[in-house]
Amino acid sequence: MSLHERISRPLAVSALALTVALAAAPQAAAAQDAEAAEPGDVTSDAASQSITVTGFRASLESAVNRKREAQQIVESVSAEDIGKLPDASIAESIARLPGLTSQRVNGRSNAISIRGFAPDFSTTLLNGREQTSTGDNRAVEYDQYPSEVINAVNVYKTPMASLVGQGLSGTVDMRTIRPLDAGKRIITVGARGVYADLGKLNKGSDDKGYRVNGMYVDQFANDTLGIALGASYTDEPYQVQEFNSWGYADAADGNQVIGGSKSYNTSSKLKRLGLNGTLQWRPSPNFTSTIDAFYSNFKDDQIKRGIELPLYWSSATLNPGYTVEDGLINSGSFSNVKGVVRNDVFQRHANLYSFGWNNTWKGDDGWTAMFDASYSKTDRNELTIESYSGTGRAGEGATDTIGFTSASKGTTFTHQLDYGDWNQILLTSPQGWGGNQIGTDGTAIYNGQDGYYNNRKIKDELWQFRTEVTKEFNGSFFNSIQAGMNYTNHSKTLTPEEYFLGLAANTDGTVSVAVPEQYRLGTTNLKYLGLGNVISYNPLDLIRDGIYNLVPNPTGDVVSKGYAIREKLMTGYIQANIKSQIGASELTGNIGVQAIWTDQNSSGGSAAPNLDPVTGQQIVNANGSPAYIYSTRKSSTDYLDVLPSLNLSLRMPSEFVIRFAAAREIIRPRLDDMRASLEYGYTFTNGVAQVTGSSGNPDLRPWRANALDLTFEKYFAAKGYIAAQFFFKDLKSYVYNQDVVIDSSTLALPNPGNGYTISPTAVINIPVNGQGGNLYGVEVAGTLPFDAFTSVLSGFGVTGSVAYTESKIHPTPGEAASALPGYSKWVANGTAFFEKWGFNARGSVRYRSTFIGEVSGFAANRVRRRAQPETIIDAQIGYDFQPGSALEGLSLYIQGQNLTNAPFVTTNPGDSRQIIDYQRYGARYLAGFTYKF
Repeated sequence: MSLHERISRPLAVSALALTVALAAAPQAAAAQDAEAAEPGDVTSDAASQSITVTGFRASLESAVNRKREAQQIVESVSAEDIGKLPDASIAESIARLPGLTSQRVNGRSNAISIRGFAPDFSTTLLNGREQTSTGDNRAVEYDQYPSEVINAVNVYKTPMASLVGQGLSGTVDMRTIRPLDAGKRIITVGARGVYADLGKLNKGSDDKGYRVNGMYVDQFANDTLGIALGASYTDEPYQVQEFNSWGYADAADGNQVIGGSKSYNTSSKLKRLGLNGTLQWRPSPNFTSTIDAFYSNFKDDQIKRGIELPLYWSSATLNPGYTVEDGLINSGSFSNVKGVVRNDVFQRHANLYSFGWNNTWKGDDGWTAMFDASYSKTDRNELTIESYSGTGRAGEGATDTIGFTSASKGTTFTHQLDYGDWNQILLTSPQGWGGNQIGTDGTAIYNGQDGYYNNRKIKDELWQFRTEVTKEFNGSFFNSIQAGMNYTNHSKTLTPEEYFLGLAANTDGTVSVAVPEQYRLGTTNLKYLGLGNVISYNPLDLIRDGIYNLVPNPTGDVVSKGYAIREKLMTGYIQANIKSQIGASELTGNIGVQAIWTDQNSSGGSAAPNLDPVTGQQIVNANGSPAYIYSTRKSSTDYLDVLPSLNLSLRMPSEFVIRFAAAREIIRPRLDDMRASLEYGYTFTNGVAQVTGSSGNPDLRPWRANALDLTFEKYFAAKGYIAAQFFFKDLKSYVYNQDVVIDSSTLALPNPGNGYTISPTAVINIPVNGQGGNLYGVEVAGTLPFDAFTSVLSGFGVTGSVAYTESKIHPTPGEAASALPGYSKWVANGTAFFEKWGFNARGSVRYRSTFIGEVSGFAANRVRRRAQPETIIDAQIGYDFQPGSALEGLSLYIQGQNLTNAPFVTTNPGDSRQIIDYQRYGARYLAGFTYKF
């Protein structure tokens, strides 16, 4: 019996029927739940003999059928009810799909790795359209998108010619609901509360929060006009205990010892307003016009309080009597330690706008035409403020004796000074970092900076226009042919603003200041580190009221951090879709080619010290600031990529499907790697001034790969499946950094003075396209509702996957292949569930082996570190009030996330005992409801 025969027309909004509709209409949402029964219920209509399954099982069945009917290798997740995904966030739901995983940042999953590749190797679409990013590059950060306004997510692991904006590792397409396809009025509201069990780690922080959401879907004018409106507001706290080591030094006896520590209590408050709207107009069965709009206002505010301890890499002394184990000094003490108490602020504010307009005409003669226009924009400010305090300015004040014990959870300490004493711990520069600096406006810091202010302003804008025509054929091997053109104009700029913080009262380099009483917020306890209390205040208040001056950073490296990138892409494609009988089996799929013409433009700045031609000393401006020679660099290039693709699916009567795919794949380079900005200086040797520096590469080409996929899938009664998916990617190129030699005359170089001659060549470190390598693996996945095999276990089931990947890619020449960012050799996840009589319960586990992850470094830049394996356990229980109940339509649930408090841990390469990061996020508990009218 066919899928259409198993599902009756009156229940076309059920999860299974909507999946079938999606296969014929890409603009439709991936899945919707049935309206005839409440989540978790199974009802039987004696007249039509149809069965409606809703709840989590409906979500799984929808995903199973989307996978079965797809012409590519696809993984899907759909809303188990309008406004409620199976997990608390989109990223967490996607991370449970076969071959996918996520990295946690501040306890949240917000970036996705597909098949062992870093997030930058995939792309993310919203309703089939490319989106700007709240990150520094192309990868979308999923916590920008509220789960309540997303109806389904499809992950395409293989490309096809008509998929524009595809990635190398995969393409993620988030879908919102289509109101005319929903078929009836839907009104839902929901709310949840959240509790972070680490408590209030910082003064003024919260351990409780909430989220509210609503969705309205309706049709008018005889179902020719449809509207969908969704809103979600989040106000949720996150707490992190984070140990961080500077690294490990070579001690005098040849053993390794911790070089320094910078550890915090970090409290975050995530506030996000998400709005989504869709208007559909279908004046005739042949024509549909759809307008989409999405808006997100995102604020992630953090306060970080702790102590930075300069140890071996400072004037401190490692005392005798320490203990050593296999070359690592794991306990001992340092004397003459000058600790730096930190009260830091990190604020990430972003506004994301996305609009789309689609018009589709489907003629009665087999012709279909489509035009789509879209616009996406992100404005982001990322502010980092460091504020220092201690016993006195550099060379003054008491020092401490710090005991240390380095173990598997990082390093813990003992101390003698009281860092929570307001009379002893003063606003100052304990280490004298920065020395004397005179800003471009003439303001100055003396004998060390008292903090640092870094504001990064990012603007990202993308226009996209697409047109396509399709002709259907009856009875031929190719049942349709589609051809189209797409134009994309993408621009991204980064403007850095950097300042030293200097105490207004410090006019001679000797002044430290006690925190005025009105700014004192009490103390913060660093008991997990053994460091006791530290003074707590908000540096933003001190800047606002003039306690601190902002001194513009006069050094040239600030200029070289900025860039402006513009890409113009013209994409043409043609695709023939296959549908043919081969004996009792059916062959479906597509073959096509995509050609992308890229016009790549980059501009940036460079700055070099303006030197006196006689003395070689840097010239000083009239206001005392150092003089630099500034120049603007612009460069452009263009290139063509031709991307053939083939997808074949042999569908057998036994519901066994064999798929094969072959394609040429690309992903465009990181935007910061394409910057034209240049930073350089001199190295003086034997009368010659050698020019050295670093830069982006505006001529950078994409990563390119040839890919093969082979999968074997067995389906069970339209409810479950098991599959083995094999893949192979041969990267023809990879981007890594390399020293290159260029002509010095192409640079605006100052006279080095002192009779030095400038070398005719300069050595500049830039990203280049180098040799690639292979990445291959297997994914074993399945969804098994047990009632597909026996009615005794009705309501029970499991879903999950195990993926094994081998990498032969060397991201840097001479570096191990396993250092590929985002690469985990093993990724596994599983969920066991029960859903019946309105009750539902499920437990999930997610595992990934060691990988190279990205964490936030100095000045908010991203740095890569080796992360240890991690296992995350979540659970949920709930109840859906059944038809006939006075509370019909109400669903209640309780969730627990990260129940075992699994930490995020990074280590030094070569010695896993040398802990760099050890971050505890704690468990999170959530309770909430949804109500559907």
